[in-house]
Amino acid sequence: MNYFEDQTFTKQDFSEQEFLVGEYEYCTFVNCSFADCNLGSTIFSECEFDSCDFSMCKLQNTAFRDVRFTNCKMLGLDFTNCNKLLLSFEFSKCILNMSSFYQLKLIKTNFVDCSLQECDFVETNLANSCFRNCDLRGAIFENTNLEKVDFSTAIHYEIHTEKNRLKKAKFSMPEVIGLLQHLDISIKK
Repeated sequence: MNYFEDQTFTKQDFSEQEFLVGEYEYCTFVNCSFADCNLGSTIFSECEFDSCDFSMCKLQNTAFRDVRFTNCKMLGLDFTNCNKLLLSFEFSKCILNMSSFYQLKLIKTNFVDCSLQECDFVETNLANSCFRNCDLRGAIFENTNLEKVDFSTAIHYEIHTEKNRLKKAKFSMPEVIGLLQHLDISIKK
């Protein structure tokens, strides 16, 4: 297996050139394109991705261990196929629209200034996570552990209170009205 440690990859287009499957530790990827790539069986440990495009890439058994994504385009990713062992990442200023986190254990995961429109969080454990300044329009939460999750600056979420665990979650006005959408009631301002 290929092994890379403490290397920086800049402006690489892996959708046009071969991506070497292997183990990447403490590596940095800047302005790289992984669009439509197969990252299957690759291990990323304590890596950083800045301004990269992962749209529609395949993540079968891909390991993300303490990985940071910043300013990345990550449309339609199926994180459910990732290697679950030590899975941990954080996202800042990323576009994750239409991605799936179905049934993942994402405790204490930070999403900051991200677009998470139409994402699937069904049966996901997000306890103690934070959605700071995130757009959750159309995101699906069902049988999701949202205990102690910070939604206080998130927008456009609709969360069914009876189908999710919300104990000690944080919300703010006026967005907290998204907890009432399923009741089919009229709220006057």
